[in-house]
Amino acid sequence: MIRTALPAEAAAVADLHARARATYYPDGVPQDGTDWLAAWRSAIERPDGHVLCLVQDGRIAAIASFRTAEGAPSDTVKLYQFHVEPDQWRSGLGSALHAACVEEWRADGKRAATLDVHVGNRRARAFYARLGWVADPAHPPAEDDHHLALRHPVTGE
Repeated sequence: MIRTALPAEAAAVADLHARARATYYPDGVPQDGTDWLAAWRSAIERPDGHVLCLVQDGRIAAIASFRTAEGAPSDTVKLYQFHVEPDQWRSGLGSALHAACVEEWRADGKRAATLDVHVGNRRARAFYARLGWVADPAHPPAEDDHHLALRHPVTGE
């Protein structure tokens, strides 16, 4: 089942986020002082944002957080976080959640979506490429940046 995450689920969402991120940082997840529990609680409660979760066997197995970024065109949505339980990769859960996101974006009149992916996260980059995400020509990578900007034509154009 795919549905909106609830504020009471912020800890479960933050835990999933931590497990997924740990897989693409070979030296461990950088400790930048971010309180991820508070960040996820805020994302879930934001009136201008949305956190979808895919629930399987009574637990959250995948999450997606998105909203219109400040200063971005109103017809463009930014996918801030997208995580699937690592032991569920290649099971179809990520594709199902992504399809639900695209469906919601279309219903909301969005024409494009953007995201930033960690350059070293080859698995995620391949996943996004299979789903139609391409390098965002408006945001070429900077030499010292560890992220790649991707764009998705929500309308199918």
